[in-house]
Amino acid sequence: MSYVIIGNSVAAVGAIEAIRRIDKEMPITVISDEPYAVYSRPLISELLAGQVKEEMMGYRAPDFYERHGVEAKLGTRVVSIDPKKKTVKTEAGESIGYNKLLIATGGMPFVPPMKGLELGRVMTFIKMDDAKRIEEMLPELKHVVVIGAGLIGLKAAESLRHRGVKVTVVELANRVMATVLDVEAGKVIQDALENAGIDIITGDTVDEILGDTMGLVNGVKMKSGEALDCDAVIVAIGVVPNAAFAKASGVNVNRGIITDDHMMTNLPDVYAAGDVTEGLDYLSGDNRVMPIWPNAYIQGKIAGFNMAGEDREFTGGLAVNSIELFGVPVVTAGMSNVDSDDLEVLKKSEGDTYRKIVLRDNKVVGVVLVGNIDRAGLVTGLIRERIDISEMRERLLADDFGYIDFPVELRKERLGVAL
Repeated sequence: MSYVIIGNSVAAVGAIEAIRRIDKEMPITVISDEPYAVYSRPLISELLAGQVKEEMMGYRAPDFYERHGVEAKLGTRVVSIDPKKKTVKTEAGESIGYNKLLIATGGMPFVPPMKGLELGRVMTFIKMDDAKRIEEMLPELKHVVVIGAGLIGLKAAESLRHRGVKVTVVELANRVMATVLDVEAGKVIQDALENAGIDIITGDTVDEILGDTMGLVNGVKMKSGEALDCDAVIVAIGVVPNAAFAKASGVNVNRGIITDDHMMTNLPDVYAAGDVTEGLDYLSGDNRVMPIWPNAYIQGKIAGFNMAGEDREFTGGLAVNSIELFGVPVVTAGMSNVDSDDLEVLKKSEGDTYRKIVLRDNKVVGVVLVGNIDRAGLVTGLIRERIDISEMRERLLADDFGYIDFPVELRKERLGVAL
């Protein structure tokens, strides 16, 4: 038997480590279009900011592949899968056979059609090469426009500001991080960004990227008609599953690859994990794309166990986001920004600190913590374990909320001590 994994990020690591717990012998081949050993993608903003060096980006030790008996074909792109012959074909024409196949190709930037995308210095920001490309341009960059005020766009903006570049962030919604933050939380973050010298434009978007006679970016034209001069544009509107080649090969794809609870696709012996999939949402029970780093590792691990013959089920992921911008930490989890008649919202705001707990049927289903995230683990635990909070609801927003507020029997269970 041989295992082939397409992709080389956190889901691939989870699969490799799970496979080797069961099967120590059979060959594993990892194929990735990036030329690098597995690295931590969340650190690319720190790399651009100059806060970490490239050699510090590794997600596992340099000997990871060797210790796990993995052949890594890096800088190699897979273009198709032949499920009948059980082979994958690379861009160079090589055909590689498999007994079990994992698709873990992650996400790719969503770049909507607009005039000027072909110009030089129009970039995205999800891979190490993106950060390195921007780094090379830094001496020539005075003003960069970032399209999109989600996590990726704001971390790119922060990194550039740390390097002394003027940055303007343009966001179509009426606030930053609009998918996970409400208006009040968004204002706290926007204030922090603006205090650091970043210009934020909301309720507008870039309609056209303008260029000079050399074919390089020299400005943008907004949908409102306003024009801005700039040297580069980073498109950070969002990420979509990198599943086109899989769909063309017969894999069932909606927004992402559809899998069952064993991470298997509709094709025999073909699995998928990570940001390329539509995973089960723990709270809603629906399948949806959840580009969350820990979730990708868990899915990869579940796929790896099943590929190696040990039955494991994926019971659902929880959407958790954690980010820090100019010293202001933010954690969101679950239904953090959902309007529904069956939800109850508790809020507390003090200066640059904001807390929001979302309840349904006396259970926590969502949380937003801005500025003070000390209780993040405790509250997300309440979500994951569906704990009834009836006896502690009045304390949920307290600065010192903790295990002392749990009912005695629940404290005994959690702490394992006599009380």
